[in-house]
Amino acid sequence: MSTTTPATIDVEEVLAALTLEEKAALLDGSDFWNTTPIDRLGVPAVMVTDGPHGLRKQSGAADHVGLNDSVPATCFPPAAGLVSSWDPQLLHRVGAALGDECRAERVAVLLGPGVNMKRSPLNGRNFEYFSEDPLLAGALAAGLVQGVQSRGVGTSLKHFAANNQETDRMTVSAEVDERTLREVYLPAFERVVTTAQPWTVMCSYNRINGVYASEDPWLLTDVLRGDWGYEGLVVSDWGATNVREAGVAAGMDLEMPSSSGAGTRRILDAVREGRLSEADVDRAARRVLELVAKAQPALTEPAEPFDVDAHHALAREAATAAAVLLKNEDAILPLAPTGGRVAVIGEFARTPRYQGAGSSQVNPTRLDAALDALTAALPDREVVFAPAFAIEAEEADPELVAEAVAAATSAEVVLLFLGLPASYESEGYDRAHMDLPAQQVALVEAIADANPDVVVVLSNGSVVTLDPWRDRVKGLLEAWLGGQAGGAAIADLLTGAAEPSGRLGETIPVHHEDNPTVGNFPGERGVVRYGEGLLIGYRWYDAHRLPVAYPFGHGLGYTTFAHEDLAVTVEADGAAPRVVVETTVRNSGPRAGTETVQVYVADPAATVFRPEQELRGFARTVLEPGATARVRIELDARAFAYWDVSRGRFVVEGGAFEIRVGASSRDIRATALIELSGEDLLPPLAPDSTVQAWLDHPRAAGWIRDRIADHPFGGMLFDPTHGEMMRAIPLVRIARFPGSPISESDIDDAVARFGA
Repeated sequence: MSTTTPATIDVEEVLAALTLEEKAALLDGSDFWNTTPIDRLGVPAVMVTDGPHGLRKQSGAADHVGLNDSVPATCFPPAAGLVSSWDPQLLHRVGAALGDECRAERVAVLLGPGVNMKRSPLNGRNFEYFSEDPLLAGALAAGLVQGVQSRGVGTSLKHFAANNQETDRMTVSAEVDERTLREVYLPAFERVVTTAQPWTVMCSYNRINGVYASEDPWLLTDVLRGDWGYEGLVVSDWGATNVREAGVAAGMDLEMPSSSGAGTRRILDAVREGRLSEADVDRAARRVLELVAKAQPALTEPAEPFDVDAHHALAREAATAAAVLLKNEDAILPLAPTGGRVAVIGEFARTPRYQGAGSSQVNPTRLDAALDALTAALPDREVVFAPAFAIEAEEADPELVAEAVAAATSAEVVLLFLGLPASYESEGYDRAHMDLPAQQVALVEAIADANPDVVVVLSNGSVVTLDPWRDRVKGLLEAWLGGQAGGAAIADLLTGAAEPSGRLGETIPVHHEDNPTVGNFPGERGVVRYGEGLLIGYRWYDAHRLPVAYPFGHGLGYTTFAHEDLAVTVEADGAAPRVVVETTVRNSGPRAGTETVQVYVADPAATVFRPEQELRGFARTVLEPGATARVRIELDARAFAYWDVSRGRFVVEGGAFEIRVGASSRDIRATALIELSGEDLLPPLAPDSTVQAWLDHPRAAGWIRDRIADHPFGGMLFDPTHGEMMRAIPLVRIARFPGSPISESDIDDAVARFGA
């Protein structure tokens, strides 16, 4: 960037001076990562680049899927791990560090985070997404966005929307009803937009109900800008543009990467032929200029190198917070500083798998291996290592297995490092199954036969099948993909230098066949049907009373917590209720630790189908042994609302709600019942509304009962055998029956009186 570049540009002045050709050119990238400059008016190009958990600024030939080298940058844990911290403040700090690294490299926008829901455990890109729950995903992503943008660097919230698989990702149509979209697949985006205003939103590749996201005016204009008040720019995912002029009209402003002029020509042709208004082009060009203007202050200041050591320390802290202790039988962890031999088994201990594959691959500034960190952390214990397997090999090596079994036999405790090879999960394709490689599963059995004191450490970006082998081990630490400092974090957790505090952001099912998308993933013939509707993740397992390996929100530590004195107060009622949940958390164990209090809301008397319970709030508290803290969580109207399709908005239905407070979705410690008056939700009536709908309407019920009370139809409608069938008939059709006491004109009059 030239030091003579102005600190900012006058957007309206520049827009007025642009020719149509220049406006159209602004809507296309100049290359793979840069916007188009307009030199004659002093409009510079700005750089955008991957990725969500670390800067991937390529130093050589550019590509989108991480095939070429990039500049060294801190690799933080991907979203699958970060979400397990349940800590928006930590995400803010990680974001600020990412922003500083972008500033050092003159990058204007970091392309992330991704907040798509984990609809299926087989999504090959699950490592890059946060959760199966929209509240948790949105809260964590908002923290990251606020952190990055606090440094004068933009973000790109992605992939908008319903991009929940890699199979046919550029063409598949996600067939999903509006209520499911509004309650499950859009709220994480909504929360980030309304609380953090990301500089850009990236539209996804796929179609939604037949319409490409890149040219969907309902998605990009009506919802994003109209309903949520989004103020920034919409950029295409790289190669997501379909019909360029349709995208401009719909609200997709910037095409990336460069179309080599093809998009510009289409825009100009469409304007000249009257198929696209110049006002639409002006609108998009203004948004590009506004992005350039926002980026200029940071880009024109002298570049300062970031603190490599401090960022590595933050990556270690993040990896520590991300890991989830799933099992700790017989208190096998933490490891004592002295004692017998420790066998570290598994190539992952020496060769860490610390990030996913594809466009988010980071070239780390350094890389910690768990083997080295454990050896350093246990100076008074003998640590021996056996690789046991080659990471990408599908077949076991008998010599390596024999060496590992021998090491296990002579050890006091075994630390067995297992996980998914990089080839198992990546951007661009979905997983074939949920299992670990067969040779690793067989290795668990062989090691457990040799030594019962086994702790498994997992390195994976997506959940894996744990049964039946988890019953053969005493300890199980889900370390996810821990970023560049993950190895040191694992050593801290295993030795007790750090207290495990992670909680699952997704359910681990017993079997893949239990998950809600079986039969509806990844679709067929270009269509994927979201047949499970609202029942994603724990909502599905709860509704079907299915056992799970480990529930959403689960996580152990080296101490214990009691939840006491639950109090729930309705501070405001009506259409916009506000409810305060308070509980006392007591550290009832021997050492300091972190508890995450989770609040779930159930609506047992709803007149529409609702999930058994839904996460509506959470809070973390750090406590010394014996200490207590009063935790306060406020629930707003959305905590109790559902999307009313007939009204086109969220509504709060009056009635009883159950507030459930606990340590996971299946570890509820206390409950309270509250009554909310909600809002006036009289069902709209029409001539073809059923007789039952008319009878259920508080104002219309008397009218219809008066009409049929003394008529034979009344006996038919309330007959104990056939009445239910009769009441399911639309009232207008009853009017057409011979001898009906109600005419069609009567119904029209009644609709005018009661229908609204």
